[in-house]
Order: sequence, then structure tokens, then C-alpha cells
Amino acid sequence: MAPVTAPPVGLDDVERLAATCVPPDVWDFVQGGSGSELTLRANRAALDDVALVPRVLRGGGAVTATSLVSTPAAMPVAIAPMAYHELVHPEGETATARAARAADVPFTVGMLSSRTLEEIAETGANTWFQLYWLTDRGRMLDLVRRAETAGCRALMVTVDVPIMGRRLRDLRNAFALPSRVRAVNMDPAPTRAHARTLGASAVAEHTRAAFDPSASWQDLEWLRAQSRLPLVVKGVLDGADAARAASCGADAVVVSNHGGRQFDGAPASVTVLPDVRDAVGDRAEVLLDSGIRSGTDILRALALGASGVLVGRPVLWGLALDGATGVEQVLSLLRTELADGLTLLGCPEVGAAAQVRALPRPRPIPPSGVRYP
Repeated sequence: MAPVTAPPVGLDDVERLAATCVPPDVWDFVQGGSGSELTLRANRAALDDVALVPRVLRGGGAVTATSLVSTPAAMPVAIAPMAYHELVHPEGETATARAARAADVPFTVGMLSSRTLEEIAETGANTWFQLYWLTDRGRMLDLVRRAETAGCRALMVTVDVPIMGRRLRDLRNAFALPSRVRAVNMDPAPTRAHARTLGASAVAEHTRAAFDPSASWQDLEWLRAQSRLPLVVKGVLDGADAARAASCGADAVVVSNHGGRQFDGAPASVTVLPDVRDAVGDRAEVLLDSGIRSGTDILRALALGASGVLVGRPVLWGLALDGATGVEQVLSLLRTELADGLTLLGCPEVGAAAQVRALPRPRPIPPSGVRYP
């Protein structure tokens, strides 16, 4: 009799199973951060340090539905922009988008996606489109027009990648894309991203050649003037930057350290979320990215001032595990945990989570000579 395999009951189960489904160098590309991965680890530790105070005898159910950047969503979650989904599953972003449609959450199409934005939009998912700052502004504008034509509901510009962070796992693996995986929205032919060199990351070399490190606030104003779509600015950690983005016409900002993949030593995103929320006020929505791994994490973000979160790596884990079905599992687990958490906190709906008290969870004093990570 064949052994019975229990379905995943949490995202850590999905992560563990997904690790067996992809080559080690691809797993490192997905999981890794920059430098010594201090910020990568800090994201998780900081979220774990936030305690939420339940209220009792509040009545009502737990309605998870909301709207993010004028897009209806079954829960305050959008799928973060991530490159090259075909690295972990042959159907790539089209499978992810089908899962997003089934779960009724927005899907952010990465500029470096391995399926065209038109193919992805045809799945019927509510899509946002991500942009990086390219040295060729004409090429950026062409992508904006394609996104509009394809029916994308928002533009998301990532502002924390003037250059790609130094990701040591990729350097040690001399990581390069296989020939079948390409950034088809930009370069349908093979590029530097496919040229393996010992001690180097081919993906980083590709972006270094294409991205513009000199982008400025004037460029953001230029982008705002190019489209009537809602504009989301992703990669903000400083309240003053968030306020300026709102002044430039951003409809939302994403508090994000790029999942620990850019400056190693940046603060955990959740620790600066309240400052960004205060700086922006009601001029723009505030979303949180980096380290979300459970429904409780979503509630932590809401209690600290976010209107929603972006989820990244867990989506790729689900995709690696079982394509669109695996991504649906990940999103279903998050919604179940979120609904349970709302009920246990005494919140009848998502908006009530903003009134939940968030407290720092005290850490024990380490014995002499012992340092916590």
C-alpha cells in the first residue's frame, strides 16, 4: 500500500517540499539574499517580534475581501513581481496568473517575466505591471503602452535596484539562465543573463547593462505623466522618500527591502512601516513586502498601518511544487489563516485590523557571551 502524503498545512511545509523540486542553483536564486543575508533574516525575526492583542466578545464573522490600489481582492494580498517563473515550472507566469485569478488576488507581472505580459493578461487575472528604470526610456514607455493595451490595472515601478545587490549564492554558483528561460518582454533572444562565468552572476550582469542607476525624482514625475493608470512605487524604506513619492503622484508605496536581496544591512521592512504610514498620511496607500509567510504576518502588517501585503517567495514555492494548483494552495492557506486570525483577534473584517494593538514581543536577555542573530 502506497504511503499517504499529507497535504501542506502551512507555508513551511510548501517550502520544504518545493526545495526537492528544483535544481540547487535555482533554489539558491529563489531563496538567497545579498551579502551575508542579514536583512533577509531580519525580515523574519522582526515579524516574529510583533505581538497582536486580541479583543473578545466583538461578534461578527471575518470578511477578508478588500480593495488594493483600486483593484478588488479576496484578501489584502497581491503577488509580488518576481522574475523568471519558468525557472521553477514550465508554465511559468501563466500558471501563477491562473492561480491568482482563481484566488481573486492581483498578480504583478515582472518586467523580467518569462512569459509575455499579453499571454499573462489573457488568463483573466487582475494584473499590475512592474517596471525597472531602464537606460532606454523609449523602451520603458513601450512597455507602459503594452501594459495599458493588455488591460493591466496599475503600474509598479521598483526604485531600490539601481544595480542588483551582490548575491553571494549566485556568485558561488556562477548562476546563469538556461537557454529556454528568457526575459521575453525585453529580450526575446539570449542575453548576458545566459552567459555563465565563474565567480559571477550572469543575471546581475544582464541587469547592470540594462538598468539605469541615475534615475531621479524627476524620472518618477516623468513616469507619472505617461499614464493614467494607478502608480505604485516599490522599494521605499524612509518616510521622507515615501512622502515625496506621494507628492510626485504615486497612488501607493510599497515598504520593501526587496526581500533582503539588495542592501544587506537595510532594516526589516516591518520595522519602518509605521514611520512610512505616518509620513504618507492619507495621500497614498501603503503596502508591505518582504518576509510575509502567514496570515498572522498579514495581520501584523495591517495592525501597523499597511492596507495590504505583497507575497513573493511562497508563490514560487507553490509553483515549483505543483504549478497553478500549488500556487492556489499557498494563497488558500494564507486566506484561511487570515480569516482564522481575524476571528481570534475579534475583527469582523479586514479594516478592523488597523485598530488591533501591536506590541513588541520581549526577547530574553542572552547569557553573557551569547549573541542573538
